[in-house]
Amino acid sequence: MKFERIKSEGLAHLSYFIGSEDEAIVIDPRRDCQVYAELARREGMNIKYIFETHRNEDYIIGSLELKKLTGAEIYHGHGVNFKYGNYLNEGKEFDFGSMKLMALHTPGHTDESMSYALTDLDTGKEPVMVFTGDALFVGDTGRTDLYGPEEAPRLAANLYDSIFNKILPLGDGVILCPAHGAGSVCGGAIAKRDYSTLGLERIQNPALQKTKKEEFIKFKLEEQLEFPPYFMKMEQYNLQGPPLLQDLPVPKLFSPEEFRVEMEKGAVVVDTRMPHSFGGAHIRNSYSIWLGGVPSFAGWLLPYNKPILVVLEEKEHLETAARYLIRLGYDNIAGFLKGGIAAWYMKALPVDGFNFISVHDLKNELEKHEEMTLLDVRKKKEWAEGHIQGAKHIYIGELEENLDQVPKDSRVIVYCDSSRRSSIAASILKKHGYNNVYNVLGSMTAWKNAGYGTVK
Repeated sequence: MKFERIKSEGLAHLSYFIGSEDEAIVIDPRRDCQVYAELARREGMNIKYIFETHRNEDYIIGSLELKKLTGAEIYHGHGVNFKYGNYLNEGKEFDFGSMKLMALHTPGHTDESMSYALTDLDTGKEPVMVFTGDALFVGDTGRTDLYGPEEAPRLAANLYDSIFNKILPLGDGVILCPAHGAGSVCGGAIAKRDYSTLGLERIQNPALQKTKKEEFIKFKLEEQLEFPPYFMKMEQYNLQGPPLLQDLPVPKLFSPEEFRVEMEKGAVVVDTRMPHSFGGAHIRNSYSIWLGGVPSFAGWLLPYNKPILVVLEEKEHLETAARYLIRLGYDNIAGFLKGGIAAWYMKALPVDGFNFISVHDLKNELEKHEEMTLLDVRKKKEWAEGHIQGAKHIYIGELEENLDQVPKDSRVIVYCDSSRRSSIAASILKKHGYNNVYNVLGSMTAWKNAGYGTVK
């Protein structure tokens, strides 16, 4: 048996390559899918089947891309009107090499959600792994709010049945293989540990301690998770099938003058440098999203109907930035700034910036009752667990739609947990004409390390 777990950083998306003898399958492939074809070539295997656990909301699935490369058949569950692939029924079995894969209909996260139990026939007839998609994670279960509040109780009830009546009965020793790890927006509290078994989850997973159905439903309905607007775009792509890439696009490198011309035509600029670099100097009207944050936050801010220009910290980051954007369906990458921000300001082109403030100076100003708008842009759950007294809360992803709640004539001081999300917020404010903006260095992490208190 050949088993490879492919993790797409940033999105925390997990896909799987499983092979036996000269045949292999792939579960939930990513869009830049050459990695699976390369694995098959290296192992001397043919990819026979491609399985999807559900219509994903947070990234573009690579099934059609991989089918074009390999000719493998695509399978997914009933419940939505897919425009490609084949539908599966409960209990359908597939053989490849000495392996057997059985389909389980496990709705709850979505109606068409499937799980797949893998048996190694060389060693026995009991399942050894289960691929649960977004039904069951390490330390968490899938969100049940995607169809709106009216449908959430029904989805939560279905998820309970799927987990307790179909997945857990496979056996405590079965290895859990979910579609996401820690950091994914598809769960609220996915554990940082990558590996688990159904037995460990039965004991340790907080949601699975709610063994009564009504308790489980109540637990799920009390979750407060953000809903990124790009989810709808991903659902559309993953229903109809996204445009085929063939390979990563070759990005254009623009000189500062060419870059400026593209901006004047309406292109949107995203700067992927770290907050301290962006705050010091950046191209006016650009968004700040540090490179590692692109998969999580680009979908909140960047349009699909305008060209996107990218500023990098290092030229070596180019491929990573392109992959992150392509996985979210941003095929509209116009190009990158050749020479980075230094090339821009060396041409005497207009720059902007914002100020930083330490937690000690912030504490001192708060005690003196200095005039300010203190803005917390963390998630609702983080805010509820403790925030700085006197702060106003607007989640970063919702800030641009709620600027009327932030006085323009005020000094605005923004914090998150580390200065990264607050850098995004500061860039949004500057882009919309707020001139007196500060980012709190180290934000809530530094505030707590300094021994300063919070309120709930």
